[in-house]
Amino acid sequence: MDADYFLTIANQTMWVLALAAAPILIPALLAGLILGMVQAATSINEQTLSFVPKLIVVAFSIMIFGGLILGLLSDFTIGMFDRIPDLVK
Repeated sequence: MDADYFLTIANQTMWVLALAAAPILIPALLAGLILGMVQAATSINEQTLSFVPKLIVVAFSIMIFGGLILGLLSDFTIGMFDRIPDLVK
């Protein structure tokens, strides 16, 4: 067992993490950017005005992409458990 094996697993883990987080973080980022521009243009500095729409966008994106994210994570977990016999050798 060499270091390349573990580096490959770590690289794959980071890639799966990025793929799982992106469908939630990108819409939240865009909603925050748009709301920030609206707040700057109207000089309204209310915290709940930016929090509630972002919360709605995150909930909506979880409803849309939640099944895909869960499938991605479960496939990755099954793959990790399938690799356990390679570590025991």
